[in-house]
Amino acid sequence: MLSIAAKTGGNSLEQIFNLISFNTEIGLKVLFTIAFLIVLWLLRRVANALIRESLRDRYNGRIWFWAGQGLNLVTAVLLILGLLEIWFDNPNRLATAIGLVTAGIAFALQKVITAIAGYFVILRSNIFSVGDRITMGGVRGDVIALGFIHTKIMEMGQPVSFPDSASPSWVRSRQFTGRIVSITNDKIFDQPVYNYTQDFPYLWEEISIPISYTADRDRAEQILLECAARHTENINQMSQESLRVMHDRYFLHSHDLTPKVYYRITNNWLELTVRFIVREHGIRDLKDAVSRDILQAFDAAGIRIATTTYNVVGFPPLQIENSLSNTKENSQH
Repeated sequence: MLSIAAKTGGNSLEQIFNLISFNTEIGLKVLFTIAFLIVLWLLRRVANALIRESLRDRYNGRIWFWAGQGLNLVTAVLLILGLLEIWFDNPNRLATAIGLVTAGIAFALQKVITAIAGYFVILRSNIFSVGDRITMGGVRGDVIALGFIHTKIMEMGQPVSFPDSASPSWVRSRQFTGRIVSITNDKIFDQPVYNYTQDFPYLWEEISIPISYTADRDRAEQILLECAARHTENINQMSQESLRVMHDRYFLHSHDLTPKVYYRITNNWLELTVRFIVREHGIRDLKDAVSRDILQAFDAAGIRIATTTYNVVGFPPLQIENSLSNTKENSQH
């Protein structure tokens, strides 16, 4: 009996010691984790302060952005490696835990994983960067932040027929609406991304004006070319260098950047379209200035803008009856 009791007591003591040892191990890992997180947070603060100090004299939004992205990426890698080292010191347990965690994450966070993959594709392929003007997920605007999962865009107005537009906008011109739109990075795998400013920060714009067939179309064409050239002379000179770089990097045919006028014959008028190059920013102001000059020059030259006309060739036969006289005749009968 005494031996049995001694064995039972020994087993109980062994279980208690094992439990205490297990709890002590867990407690130490918790303490190490807290200490590791504090040290990592302090290191990140110090690194952030050093980056700000080194870039203080030469502020640039893109440099700030990429420095912050690099710091976030290094912090995330150190965090994962540190936690794995603390909690999974046994290689077998580590392999099993990684397998289970990976399977669970892959099933439950499919969209999040795809968005994170999109983030690295954006960085590696240089699809766009902070400050670029893009269209992504049916939203047009300037990229103001790029995260692991979301890209934030300062929204701009868009016309009704804008492709892939998911949300109608009350502003139809290329000016900010005031809304900040968050778009998941996985959109780059499903939809095209339009970048207006990356390699060639210029666009070709057009202004179409209808005139009557009896108007002086040669003078009208001259006015359009003069007004467009007056406001785009400096832009044409700067765009030549950017186009030369594009020719060296991509397979492109030669392009003439000087303003041109094209004719289009319609049933009601002759449509003149002047085509010219502009910078992506400030397009509405430039087109407004060109349009005002064109109208003033047209008024001075006596050229009127055509409107839709209808030729009335005749009326169908009408029969007018006097309802009052018909009523009296019916009452007499």
